[in-house]
Amino acid sequence: MGKAFTGNMDGLDFQDAYYQSFANLKSKTKYWDPVSGSDMRADANMKATDTTQGGPGTAGYAMIPVYLSPMLIDQTRKRTPLVELIPRVTNLGMYADWNEITAKGAAFTAYEDAAFAETNDTIDRYSTPIKFLYSVGRVTGPARSAQPAFVLEGFQGTGSGLGGSAFGNVASSNAMQLRVLTAARALKELEESLIVNGDASTDATEFSGIVKLQGTTNVKDLDGAALTYDDIETAVQYSFDDSGNVKIAIGSSSAVRDVRKIILDTFRYSPSDVPSGVLPFGVPSAVLLQTMVGPVPLIPSQYLSNTSGAKQIYFLDTDYIEMRVLQDTTYEAMGKTNDSDKFYLKQYQCLVMKNPAFNSFIDNIL
Repeated sequence: MGKAFTGNMDGLDFQDAYYQSFANLKSKTKYWDPVSGSDMRADANMKATDTTQGGPGTAGYAMIPVYLSPMLIDQTRKRTPLVELIPRVTNLGMYADWNEITAKGAAFTAYEDAAFAETNDTIDRYSTPIKFLYSVGRVTGPARSAQPAFVLEGFQGTGSGLGGSAFGNVASSNAMQLRVLTAARALKELEESLIVNGDASTDATEFSGIVKLQGTTNVKDLDGAALTYDDIETAVQYSFDDSGNVKIAIGSSSAVRDVRKIILDTFRYSPSDVPSGVLPFGVPSAVLLQTMVGPVPLIPSQYLSNTSGAKQIYFLDTDYIEMRVLQDTTYEAMGKTNDSDKFYLKQYQCLVMKNPAFNSFIDNIL
């Protein structure tokens, strides 16, 4: 059996030791008598309640409840600027159809009173099938009853990614509202992904996006070389020479960073030198490209590759790019088969690029 022991008594403050045990009770006070019912232990420091009272629990200490933040953060969120930048056009029927003049009858010069031979235009019909996008969710009855309200941070149901405040906060009062919000966000992220990288030739359920539709038309292929400003001018010229008029450009985030560095290095200014945001000669220090067709904003995309040697920048004439919409985002409840509520969100649409020659792109940037 282990033995009890006493320590060195030198320097011990007996009054302090007494106070630690009995607080303000006078010496010789009877503080506990079970016969008479006298109990003054609450006035003595006989037993302290601390944060570990009752033993640790699975999510904290057992006697202290968990106070959960009402702010819910989506770690998977993506910026979806093209969802809002691409014009949305109503569509009748299951195909988006349009005509294009592929060759005009030529005008000509002639002698006085010459015989006239007519010239004809060549017009071709183009057609793209509508595709169907879905986002499905289900919430059980107990979850609806038990889950408190949350605020979904960084949410924008119609698309986000432009301006200084790309995302906003949206309140959800119950589990069903929260699940509908996250489903709506997933649907817009799918739409953005397809706008950029959709490929109907490899997945027939997708509509083809910018990368697929542009193909190899008007490409400035750097073949793994570093980007220069002259490459930007050349790519815009390709579009201009084919009668395009570039309105916006999108690129991988690292390519956009390369462009900004080129602009600052070319004009030999740093951001701190231009607090107004404009360089001499009217060139903005932000990523606004001054080209032969005027200013062109360059927007970073989270859906283009940042792989060195495979980065891209696309220059788009958005007057001739449309999202043809048979039905925009719609909520529908599904049949109830148990103690839960199932729903889905849907969109019927396809991307139309009427003439890729009006656009251009830089490919395989280091």
